[in-house]
Amino acid sequence: MKIDVGFNAGSLDELQLRDKNVIVVDVLRSSTTITTALYNGAREIIPVASIESAVKISGSLFGEVTLRGGERNGKTIEGFNLGNSPREYSDATVRGKSIIFCSTNGSVTLHKSRYARNLAVGSFVNLSAVVEFIRLLKQDILFLCAGKSNGITNFSLEDVVCVGMILTQMKNATLPDLELSDAAQASVAMHKTFGRSILKMMKNSEHGRYLTEIGFGDDLKICADVDSIPVLPTQQGTVIRLKREAVHSIELDVAPTTKNALT
Repeated sequence: MKIDVGFNAGSLDELQLRDKNVIVVDVLRSSTTITTALYNGAREIIPVASIESAVKISGSLFGEVTLRGGERNGKTIEGFNLGNSPREYSDATVRGKSIIFCSTNGSVTLHKSRYARNLAVGSFVNLSAVVEFIRLLKQDILFLCAGKSNGITNFSLEDVVCVGMILTQMKNATLPDLELSDAAQASVAMHKTFGRSILKMMKNSEHGRYLTEIGFGDDLKICADVDSIPVLPTQQGTVIRLKREAVHSIELDVAPTTKNALT
């Protein structure tokens, strides 16, 4: 089983991701928020690459069952129902709703990966669910870190440490021999260095410091809570839903309103 890691999505295009098995990791905060929303009863997440796309798609869906969520530079987008804090996506707010999701890095990465053979969303909060998904899949995997779009390297420490922790658990699971790329080996080394205290690592990371500065410091504790949400968001058709054990194909039926909006 070959394992590779992309430290940011900006260096890849959608054709390079076609037919690959992709795990998208955006710890702060899209992966955590999407996992939280689905665990709390959201029907589906519709990731989009731009605010304009979010507005266009929401105009084609039923308003009473559709929410717009996401952020630009960490802050709620004007006119959206929700931001990108997992604390906003409570059962009372999201149960039964379709959520059009637009974030600076996470949703862009998910949208870019939409032609993957299998696509799952990973984070610290559902780490063991990711490991189990890979164990059952038994195929080559590309971890794709969302990174950040406002830096020279587009590198996010928390995403890479999360991938390293997943790989460390994979090495301890009943998996076939793993062939780790240089990037994958570097991720394992990063976890070994920074994995003793996930929360401390996040607080010291660039984006963690920024979120604290703009009032979202409490989100870091939620995002650092390993295995607190034992579910796996996966792409099913054109949307992100929870993986169901009874489903044997990722191509599930999608409500006509949603399918028409995305095609």
